[in-house]
Amino acid sequence: MSPVETPALNRSREIPASTQSGYVMLLVSLALVVFAIFQFAVGGGLGVILAILCGTIGLLILAGFYMINPNEAAAIQLFGAYKGTDRTEGLRWVLPWLTRSKIAVRANNVISEKIKVNDARGNPIEMAAQVVWRVTDTAQALYDVDDYREFVTAQMEAAVRSIGSRYPYDDIEHLEITLRGNHEEVGAELRLALIERLAVAGITVDECGLTHLAYAPEIAGAMLRRQQAEAVIAARAKLVEGAVSMVELALTQLSEKDVVHLDDERRAAMVSNLMVVLCSERDTTPVVNAGSLY
Repeated sequence: MSPVETPALNRSREIPASTQSGYVMLLVSLALVVFAIFQFAVGGGLGVILAILCGTIGLLILAGFYMINPNEAAAIQLFGAYKGTDRTEGLRWVLPWLTRSKIAVRANNVISEKIKVNDARGNPIEMAAQVVWRVTDTAQALYDVDDYREFVTAQMEAAVRSIGSRYPYDDIEHLEITLRGNHEEVGAELRLALIERLAVAGITVDECGLTHLAYAPEIAGAMLRRQQAEAVIAARAKLVEGAVSMVELALTQLSEKDVVHLDDERRAAMVSNLMVVLCSERDTTPVVNAGSLY
């Protein structure tokens, strides 16, 4: 039995609509109405017929007017068939039997809800994103998706989940890209993912970034203690590294300047005392040796 083939989506493409300036047609409509009133006033059978005919045409023309505001467009349809999009601002006119569907092409700013995601290491985290998007193809936005605004919201959540599961929340060693430490890289990748997902709806993304990033409440306390422990370990490692360098420098200069000659036992004792002094968290109390070194 052969598999059932799924019909492909009939993708729409925006084309310019054939419309007229509304100001010119307004003058034509007013002229016809005035001419009809004049013929009706003059009287006569032919004049009344002309008055009715011109008045009807003038009123019919009035039904074709519509306004387009800045950063707005109108999709024109004829009995369900797409005939183009008008993006010209101001008073416009089209044949009265053509329907107009207005759509805003200005920028929209949306902040997603906080969603729970497992990062690359399996830790539950909370994320939210801010996205600036706008419609670039009115035909796709109106006819290729059911509701393009709900489509944006759903794709935002899907993209945030995908990016959140791809990287770890944090890395104390700074050896890999993390959600907390690489905002620009993560935001750029999130934007590219959203552009790819929203292309079917004729929508592009101008700006994107994370507005909320935190561990989930159930592990926040444990992860905070882990971060504190990692920070303490890193600080201790740096402190020991510096202390070793200082002890090495002290012994080298004492030997080079021939200040004092130390055997292995005294050298080991001196190294131990210096390491205690340099690595101790509390102030040390010196003991003055009043006698001989040996």
